[in-house]
Amino acid sequence: MSRPQESEFHQFIDGRLSPERAAQVQGWLDGHAEDAAAVAAWRAQKDMLHRAYDRFAQAPAAAPASAAVRSRRVHASGFFPRLAIPALCLAVGLVAGYFVRGAPEPSGANLMAALPRQAVVAHAVYSAEVRHPVEVGVNQTAHLAQWLSKRLGGTISIPDLGNSGYQLLGGRLLPDDSGPAAQFMYEDKNGLRLTLYVKRNPGHDATAFRFANEGRLSTFYWIDGDFGYALSGELARNSLLGVADSVHRQIGGR
Repeated sequence: MSRPQESEFHQFIDGRLSPERAAQVQGWLDGHAEDAAAVAAWRAQKDMLHRAYDRFAQAPAAAPASAAVRSRRVHASGFFPRLAIPALCLAVGLVAGYFVRGAPEPSGANLMAALPRQAVVAHAVYSAEVRHPVEVGVNQTAHLAQWLSKRLGGTISIPDLGNSGYQLLGGRLLPDDSGPAAQFMYEDKNGLRLTLYVKRNPGHDATAFRFANEGRLSTFYWIDGDFGYALSGELARNSLLGVADSVHRQIGGR
């Protein structure tokens, strides 16, 4: 049996394979420890995401923006209690380690498989924060770009999404399966937040936009040059695509 595609591993986790194909994938995993560890990590991330985010996803399809700000305060105080935030962040870092010490740098395929899940978990954790949504604020944008560029090992430009209706709040450093990652956060006049997740691309390959969603949260992700990118937010697919295209033209389409 040939190695299943990365997409099949995720379909296996989500229970979307036929019983026959699921049995074949399980047979492969039984004999290939590295792939089994990766699937275990992705499954743990999915479970953690659902534990952290399901209430948010099941909330009424709510709408007015002032309500969005109020909703975030509720989630920050109840849904994401103070002690839960650092605990969840620690869990993200531990899970991202693939459960294997010294795991090799991800290939382009593995990078694409991991990008949306890591971005969604990070978005769910930090977009709910009222007082501390970012580590370095917009008043230190130059320092933020220099600091994260140094940590990720390549030049990172912070896109301006003003024409799309979103203002930069700032950003932060995050743990990733192969080292540091970055997150930039934006907010519109109604309090709706988008996050851009950036991680190193050791293979220097490129891909077109791909789309993923978890409940009400949508993500467009792609790889270009030195980095992989994932833009996440509670937007309809077409609306988020327009913003993702703006990001790509500014920093991912050079």
